[in-house]
Amino acid sequence: MPKMKTHRGAAKRFKKTGSGKLKRFKAYKSHLTAKKSAKRVRNLRKATTVSSGDAKRISPLLPY
Repeated sequence: MPKMKTHRGAAKRFKKTGSGKLKRFKAYKSHLTAKKSAKRVRNLRKATTVSSGDAKRISPLLPY
């Protein structure tokens, strides 16, 4: 049986934490930040975990 391939697009967007959860970065930070408050842009920098429903779809893409 050949090795499973990692989905490269998912690998660039998600990382696994030590406990096995998936970490993601928040959207709406890439541009048009002048109209967003400094507090809002600052909070968009922080990473967060993927919801449990989405994690079921994403985890098969990241086998290793």
